[in-house]
Amino acid sequence: MKITIQTVGVTPHEPLKERIEKKLSKLETFYDKIVESAVYLKVENTSDKLNKTTELVVKIPGNDIVVKKTCSSFEESLDECVETAKKLLIKKKELA
Repeated sequence: MKITIQTVGVTPHEPLKERIEKKLSKLETFYDKIVESAVYLKVENTSDKLNKTTELVVKIPGNDIVVKKTCSSFEESLDECVETAKKLLIKKKELA
């Protein structure tokens, strides 16, 4: 599976990149037809502490799965995105 990481207004450090790749590679255990995954990291322009947005796009045949979460850290928002995508992939596999 190809993994693309794009950032807006932030430079991801190496441990974050490794975490993204590790988490996304686990998604293939739940659905084996994943073509590509794209992660978009963005810092929102708000004074709120919940300003780190992660958008995860999992490209699969048919409909792509898009999950977007905003939390106080990229790690937390990534974890929530992956968890939601995992549930959606399991549901899609059951329907297939």
